[in-house]
Amino acid sequence: MTTFHAIEPDLYMRRQAEEKARTYSLDVTIDDSPAESLPYRDDTFDVVIASMVFCTIPDVETALSEVSRVLKPGGEFRFFEHVADDGWRGRVQGVLAPLWKRLAGGCHLTRQTALRFAAEPTFDIVEIEPLHLGVTPIRPFVRGILRKRTWSPI
Repeated sequence: MTTFHAIEPDLYMRRQAEEKARTYSLDVTIDDSPAESLPYRDDTFDVVIASMVFCTIPDVETALSEVSRVLKPGGEFRFFEHVADDGWRGRVQGVLAPLWKRLAGGCHLTRQTALRFAAEPTFDIVEIEPLHLGVTPIRPFVRGILRKRTWSPI
């Protein structure tokens, strides 16, 4: 059986995740660490998955650096995130952002998450796909795969 490792610093969400894992008899270890300080050794995982979480992480760059640190060279970072829109939807997000952040667990409606991911020098882009899903203010989404470089860019 495959063992999965997850982090969820929010107590309410962690309890929900633990219940789902039990419901489906999954072997999941859920840690309460923040994404900016992953409790794993360097080069541990083949794949790291993030789904609709980078909008709430206070320090995106540090968290992304941690993802890179725990991935093995050649490992994949797979993500699905909502991002800032443009046009009238972007203006709506900008107006709602301060209130939304307080009501939605720290969610930042106006983040350009995919651009930050694509700029990370330890990854190569395998694919990034914008998805026009959801309802304003939570739209659009982006999904993608980044591969950790097997050589250091520095």
